[in-house]
Amino acid sequence: MSTVVQRARIAAAEGITIYDPRTGDLVGTLQEAAPLDIRRAVNAARDAQEEWGATSPSDRGRYLRKAALALDSAAAELADLNARETGRPAEEALAGIAAGVSTLEQYAELGPVHRGHSLRGNLLASDYTVAEPRGVAALLTPWNDPVAVACGLIGAALVTGNTVIHKPSERCPHLGRLLGEVLAPVFPPDVLITLNGGPEIGTLLTEQAGVAVVAHVGSSEAGAKIARTSLQNAAHVIRENGGNDPLLVDDDVDPVWAARQAAIGAFSNSGQICTSVERIYVHRSIAEAFCTALEAEARQRNDAGALAPLVDLRMRDAVHEQVQAAVEQGARAVEGGEVAEGPGAFYPATVLLDCTGSMDIMTKETFGPVAPVQVVDSFDEGLALAAGGSYGLAATVLTGRIAHAQRAIAGLPVGTVKINEVFGGAPGGSAQPRGASGDGFGYGPELLDEFTRVKVVHIAVPETHPSPEADSSLGADSVVAAPASIALVHTEDADVVDGSVDGQP
Repeated sequence: MSTVVQRARIAAAEGITIYDPRTGDLVGTLQEAAPLDIRRAVNAARDAQEEWGATSPSDRGRYLRKAALALDSAAAELADLNARETGRPAEEALAGIAAGVSTLEQYAELGPVHRGHSLRGNLLASDYTVAEPRGVAALLTPWNDPVAVACGLIGAALVTGNTVIHKPSERCPHLGRLLGEVLAPVFPPDVLITLNGGPEIGTLLTEQAGVAVVAHVGSSEAGAKIARTSLQNAAHVIRENGGNDPLLVDDDVDPVWAARQAAIGAFSNSGQICTSVERIYVHRSIAEAFCTALEAEARQRNDAGALAPLVDLRMRDAVHEQVQAAVEQGARAVEGGEVAEGPGAFYPATVLLDCTGSMDIMTKETFGPVAPVQVVDSFDEGLALAAGGSYGLAATVLTGRIAHAQRAIAGLPVGTVKINEVFGGAPGGSAQPRGASGDGFGYGPELLDEFTRVKVVHIAVPETHPSPEADSSLGADSVVAAPASIALVHTEDADVVDGSVDGQP
């Protein structure tokens, strides 16, 4: 028996216990799936996929619209669980569920118009591509925006004809279970299956030979392991993993405005966003004014108690460990930087100055409300530092110079470059992360391509002979074999010359 299976059996017996990160109160204990549950789920999903894949895209879209209605009806209960399990403010949790509803509706519309391409071949041949479902999709989703992210992957996978096994994060298992209970009854049996569990359950799921595609949103370490495992089973992998997103502040922008942008990027959702600002490079000529304004932004949030807790004590301790290590290496915590007293997993908005590129706070993902600042002497220096590192999720540049913006767009090895706004963007945008941040389109219309395989079709005209029931006016000696590229024309009234009728091709 493998070590992973042993751990999975132990975990299944012990269950997952969740505490409210605001109060420390018990939310509940939920049993994990056992190894046998995983094998049964994969077999059931594989058996259901043939009929589901044969369902017309328009009918699959109708199922998704019903799922969106069911999700909307359960929004209040889901938001309450989200708040209690992860500490997310109720209004933000509701907004995330509304985004999930919208995403299901969007894929319900996009699925039926997800089309192949017409190819140019011979005049009388047909050449085109067909998108086919991959099969069983294993979806491993995160806790920081659990409903919206899960609905995006579930919607794209199902509308393209795949069946789904969803493993929500072990940090919000009750929410994941309820989401499955809301959505699964809308679809035919075993089209959508939910399995609860921790990393061992996720590993076992991705190791199953019957899984054709794996989508993972989570840490880079887990994503890399999933990619290696899935490769052994020839499963397609979609990963949106960790980031260490830079913010580069040029010398010609308003430092107070730039500090507001930095604060929004670093402190929103308590820094628990994949594309949070995690390292800041500011031009020396405006650094003093920028840092003063950023410190004020953090203090205002702390004085108002505006930040929600981190997801749990384990996350809070990991963030604080990085902050302490930076301070020990010479950084200055001018605001925050201390664990808050009282219950819960709260951590203050923190501003670190005098940071250097050798500190973990500047090179590794933090996932907390920390804004580390390094001063640079030129835009070129800042751009070079922003382009460094192993991650490649997103980056933001604040500049009034079009030349600097264009150089940043060309030079930053990331999936998303944002100029003069840390968050935002047009609907339908979809990016491919780089390096340790993952691979493949994780959202948007292009996600439909990730969940399908392309088949090329070529249809030519055969050489034929008349059947015995053919027109008796043609004698046996009148049979003509047509070249494969020219249609055989049979008419009693028109002249047939070189494959044309009355001179028309």
